[in-house]
Amino acid sequence: MHYYRYENAEVSCCYKYLMFSYNIIFWLAGAAFIAIGFWAWSEKGVLLDLTQVTRLHGFDPVWLVLAVGALTFILGFAGCVGALRENICLLKFFSGVIGFIFFLELTAAVLAFVFQDNVREWINDFFLANVKAYREDIDLQNLIDSLQKMNHCCGAKEPDDWNLNVYFNCTNNNPSRERCGVPFSCCISDPADSVLNTQCGYDVRKGPKGDWSYNIYVKGCIPALEEWLPRNIYIVAGGFIIISVLQMMGIFLARTLIGDIEKVKFNYY
Repeated sequence: MHYYRYENAEVSCCYKYLMFSYNIIFWLAGAAFIAIGFWAWSEKGVLLDLTQVTRLHGFDPVWLVLAVGALTFILGFAGCVGALRENICLLKFFSGVIGFIFFLELTAAVLAFVFQDNVREWINDFFLANVKAYREDIDLQNLIDSLQKMNHCCGAKEPDDWNLNVYFNCTNNNPSRERCGVPFSCCISDPADSVLNTQCGYDVRKGPKGDWSYNIYVKGCIPALEEWLPRNIYIVAGGFIIISVLQMMGIFLARTLIGDIEKVKFNYY
């Protein structure tokens, strides 16, 4: 026999539409990231020849854009539909994945602090691997150039790291015109120059090392990053706090909505 209760239990419209509004932004952002990723691949011709993905020896930034976009799209979809349809399974999936991501972020931060030397070596090896693949992918090339220009650095630890790239290698049998050079992003730019000189790094490393600093940045990007981090620790911490608050807000809204839905269902029996 069923007993009916007539208490005025209902799902809070406030939490329901807050949850929907919270997720619709991420849903649309995820769709935009996915579109940008496929557009970038189409511009490089990857969609016409998918084997290019496996032939790339370095890091393709499009992979990161697509991964972030896919994850954001799936979570945004689960949150939006779960809120509108009052679907407990989708809301539990949403809150569980967000909680797992938050746990991974905390774990990564702790491990990075404890194993700083290992992290430094991993970043160095990662950067050198992408130095080798600099000319293989236009997006990777633009990423490295942007990193070197913004941080006023060249190579992972020094400009000679560019010897790992077949175009910039300084061996005598290298036929490349860029032999013993560095990318233009390593050059010390003159504010008065209105036209970008992409050949400014040619033959720079043929001369004495003491003269390099007149034309290019001689500091590596790993030391530059190590110097940048302490100076901007409040910005980094603030960004981490904002992301954490947004994640906690999503979990709170989802769990509160789940509780309301369960109360309503319980009152029907």
